[in-house]
Amino acid sequence: MSRGTMHAPKPDGERRRRNAPAHGETVLPRDGELRGPELGELTGGRAFSDGVLAWYDVWRRSPQAAVFELTDWLRLALLAPIVEGYLKRPSAAALSEIRMNEERLSATVVDRMRARMRVEDEAADDAEGLPAGVTSLTERRDDLRRRLA
Repeated sequence: MSRGTMHAPKPDGERRRRNAPAHGETVLPRDGELRGPELGELTGGRAFSDGVLAWYDVWRRSPQAAVFELTDWLRLALLAPIVEGYLKRPSAAALSEIRMNEERLSATVVDRMRARMRVEDEAADDAEGLPAGVTSLTERRDDLRRRLA
């Protein structure tokens, strides 16, 4: 635990100090779009194992990738050889370096909460993914509004 606690920030109304947040919330799209350059473009065509390429593609499809700049992609490219080494011969030092760098790129839910990032989940409003006999919350609210009107 390198920084602070692992707790999410309190809602603004429950804070003791009423200072305004330094920045607003960033909404990230969960669209599965492939973003950023190919790993080979950033590393001069260096060949990596399938595990590293899969790891990099997960980052390219992640919601955080929507806000990545070239410097973020370069950080992942610098991290790729460490991931390669870790997959071949796991070590605590390599895992620590990977974890620290991924934390800076908002890899976990706690990291995103600290950075005031929220993943927009379009599927939550879509009734198609619901099991049979289950009504979406949006449909139920609309039905109640029609009945009360």
